Amino acid sequence: MNLVCLDLEGVLVPEIWIAFSQATGIGELRRTTRDEPDYDKLMQFRLEILKKNNLKLPDIQKVISGMQPLSGALEFANSLREKTQLVILSDTFEQFAKPLMQKLLLPTLFCNSLKIAEDQSVTGYTLRHQNGKKEAVRAFKSMNLRVFAAGDSFNDLAMIREADGGCLFRAPEQIQKDCADLICVDTFEKLMEVIDKFLK
Repeated sequence: MNLVCLDLEGVLVPEIWIAFSQATGIGELRRTTRDEPDYDKLMQFRLEILKKNNLKLPDIQKVISGMQPLSGALEFANSLREKTQLVILSDTFEQFAKPLMQKLLLPTLFCNSLKIAEDQSVTGYTLRHQNGKKEAVRAFKSMNLRVFAAGDSFNDLAMIREADGGCLFRAPEQIQKDCADLICVDTFEKLMEVIDKFLK
């Protein structure tokens, strides 16, 4: 049995922190896992900015509520789910993802959780698992599933390399350069072609 694991932000939906950066005018929040390979360092940086600017969970959720999947993403996901099983492996947070998952017709999502204080300020986060994407792929493989993985960021590389097959999708030039052994595609049509070859 086959299973496709996809990253969420940058693959099916826009980057949430970039959208929030644009909404607030805080340029530092544009930094994502495409730029910073150390996830904890990135999140601590974000939490400090939120605290400094008195920004809370509802402020972020308001921006997310106005976001839409990337052009063609819903059609791609629906077509893929007709062919095989799809699981989204993301380092986003359940408090962020729900409205976007509804717009993608609720594919299965494994992600992390935020720690929220009574006043709705974001005080920290809880990882689903250290190296969660890679460990999820490894667990799926242990159940005799044949796994394909795709993503666009530093934090997707381990799951792609752990999978039975995979590729980069719209990855930044530096990641493509550093990972020249990995195929990189930039359209949903090309991604489906790579997946179709894997599924045969």
